[in-house]
Amino acid sequence: MHWKTTRFDVDLSEPQIMGIVNLTPDSFSDGGQFHDPVHALRHCEQLLKDGAHMLDIGGESTRPGSGGVSVEQELQRVLPVVREAVKFNVPISVDTSKPEVMSAVLDLGADIINDVWALRRAGTDGGPSATDVVRAHPACGVCVMHMHGDPSTMQLQPMDGDVVPEVLLFLERSAQALQALGVQKARIAIDPGIGFGKTVAQNYALLARQSELLQPGYPLLVGWSRKSSIGAVSADAQGNVPPASQRLGGSVAAAVLAAERGARIVRVHDVRETVQALQVWRAVAAQAGSSQRLV
Repeated sequence: MHWKTTRFDVDLSEPQIMGIVNLTPDSFSDGGQFHDPVHALRHCEQLLKDGAHMLDIGGESTRPGSGGVSVEQELQRVLPVVREAVKFNVPISVDTSKPEVMSAVLDLGADIINDVWALRRAGTDGGPSATDVVRAHPACGVCVMHMHGDPSTMQLQPMDGDVVPEVLLFLERSAQALQALGVQKARIAIDPGIGFGKTVAQNYALLARQSELLQPGYPLLVGWSRKSSIGAVSADAQGNVPPASQRLGGSVAAAVLAAERGARIVRVHDVRETVQALQVWRAVAAQAGSSQRLV
């Protein structure tokens, strides 16, 4: 399996690690740490040294309760970093829902649009929509994600019942709609949207039954890193829930479980530790395969 992007045909025969670069002051985990271009680019370089295969740059927080920022503010945050990051010779993804931002970063050479709104946003003042922008850049990769509600309200009224069929149906229909507009299937990845309008139990159901999400044949991108569902099941003996910065073990475990269940891209903050964990997983898988060949 491959993922076709603006400059790269990404080989997904092994799970790829997408390093998170938040340029916001209010992201749930590392808000404010890399909001100026110099620190952000140093962070990009470190993630690549740690083993990231691609980078995901975002200038607007989509944490539960977030209110959003203007187009101008997001562009001011993102463009200086993307302009330099495309020189690193790795796939550069931009986490945005605004058509204006999509167009600007793709014009700079960004490879992937990673959209929590699944390209559903219309353009402002009659401008191009998100799908219009993607059609105008016929080589870029896209990732469409499932989100119930919107970031400001999604955790106030999460989904009901068994979410797996509904998430799968939404992702499949979104991907098919893009193909009907001329976007090749090889350019599309899907994301179940862990934490985006789901309960803790529903998030873990998506992981436990992740194989069902593979049925349509699109690469699966997942992002468990440091999320509240990890904290919810990781309280200490006194019942204290670990803050986002102290969810490393659970984040790495979720990334390995997701890869084992077929995820092709794992979106993480802690690249070095995830690389090491996946190396151990691959070593075990190799030995299991060797044992089967000897039987």
